[in-house]
Amino acid sequence: MARDTALLARAARTGETVFSIYSWARPTLSFGRHQPAAGHYDPEKISAASVDVVRRPTGGRAILHHREVTYSVTAPLEDESLRATYGRINGILVDGLSRLGIPATIAAPAGRAPVPGTRPCFELPSEGEVIAGGKKLVGSAQWRDENALLQHGSILVEDDQSLLPSLAVAGHANSNEVMEPATLREILGRSPDPREVAESMFEAVRSVDDSEVTRIDEEEIREEALRHVPHFTDESWTWRR
Repeated sequence: MARDTALLARAARTGETVFSIYSWARPTLSFGRHQPAAGHYDPEKISAASVDVVRRPTGGRAILHHREVTYSVTAPLEDESLRATYGRINGILVDGLSRLGIPATIAAPAGRAPVPGTRPCFELPSEGEVIAGGKKLVGSAQWRDENALLQHGSILVEDDQSLLPSLAVAGHANSNEVMEPATLREILGRSPDPREVAESMFEAVRSVDDSEVTRIDEEEIREEALRHVPHFTDESWTWRR
């Protein structure tokens, strides 16, 4: 989260767009920026399950980052609507997934978008989200400040989201309402390595968006990213709602 925040500031400063793919060293529960968490999720249960916890700078609902691949896009703000930006990024995602052999599509309108409550992010697909076989495969959320945007998304390799109800405070689990999401393993019959997913997505960026794209040197953003770490390790931020 600190790295993505540093990239958000970089986008505002330099006008550059960066598409990133990464995985997590430990199972981590992330809350959306405005999602209620205090009194809804149990810190003791989370710790007992050996799960770390963080609050994202982007919105949306709870995600368990484990056996999944996370993407982020940071870009300067242009005269482009939220819907248009989502559509542009979704085009890259769908192209990248097709390179893996995933027949992904975009969900059609299906009522009001869910509010940022305690239900899992992958419970049901919303309009404009990436789906496969009618089930949600990629969960995404975007945050904009005055000068740049950050969009996060999670691509499930396997389904670990079913653990989320067990981390909730009694009475907040909604365990009987969670819809099973799509996963890369279910569709491909195997679990691709995060590097394989990353290469497919980077090829999609070259094909769909920028044929002259280059890779960023991580040392260019490391110092700035480290400055943001204390914010995301501060429990007053993580459990602020």
